[in-house]
Amino acid sequence: MSTPRVVVYPPSETGGRRVRVDGEILGTAYSLHDLAVFLERAGLEGWDEQDVAQADLIEWRGGGPEQWVH
Repeated sequence: MSTPRVVVYPPSETGGRRVRVDGEILGTAYSLHDLAVFLERAGLEGWDEQDVAQADLIEWRGGGPEQWVH
């Protein structure tokens, strides 16, 4: 299995960030925990918030892992 390409879009006005994995929108994350859950559902099991914050496979747009409020 290849590693999914993950894009986390800039925060919306409500603070959520849209998440796309391999071209499919998975939903809106409001925290690193939410993002970790999305990635687990996409097949990246065992990830926690720290793993997500440091992952090279995530393309953060409009701010990094610490940016959740617009």
